[in-house]
Amino acid sequence: MNPVNSRKTWIFSVVLLAALGEFAANAGRLLVVNDPKKSDVVVVLAGETDYRPRLGLQLLNQGYGGNLIIDVPAEAKIYGYTQIRLAEEYFQSLPEAPLVRLCPITGLSTRDESHDVRACLKTNENRILIVTSDYHTRRALSIFRHELPRKSFSVAAAYDPAEFGSGWWKRREWAKTCLYEWVRLGWWNVVDRWR
Repeated sequence: MNPVNSRKTWIFSVVLLAALGEFAANAGRLLVVNDPKKSDVVVVLAGETDYRPRLGLQLLNQGYGGNLIIDVPAEAKIYGYTQIRLAEEYFQSLPEAPLVRLCPITGLSTRDESHDVRACLKTNENRILIVTSDYHTRRALSIFRHELPRKSFSVAAAYDPAEFGSGWWKRREWAKTCLYEWVRLGWWNVVDRWR
């Protein structure tokens, strides 16, 4: 083998390994976008039912939006009760109840959810603050901007330390979440965005 080619191969390998190491060290942090902006409405995406709604209410009370929309799976049940019914009872008991609307979600993907959200928005709600789990923020923001291009979006990250941390290698659950989210983000950018 030519010594010049061997040296180039070695340098390329070292640079590639360094780049992969840098990406791996920052993979968790790169998933998270936390940049809430004052908006017409705060929209809490369906999925997690503790940290996301709590952050949505905090942002509403801090004046980040005039109303709060909570996405709730339309058909999901917990011990015989629909999630919609449970959410209605919970949010009606809060002082913020007049400012909260539930949005029934039938889609099974973030892209489908963006279409369900569009149906729940009022015509004057053009600036939207999305609240979702920290690891899901980058993908959710990209999807909503693509699917609802006439609206303006920002995003707030709800942190659940049991589910994810930017030091993804420290816990098994964090590592799984990081890997799955990178696969979903890649699929969105390579396949779903172009459908």
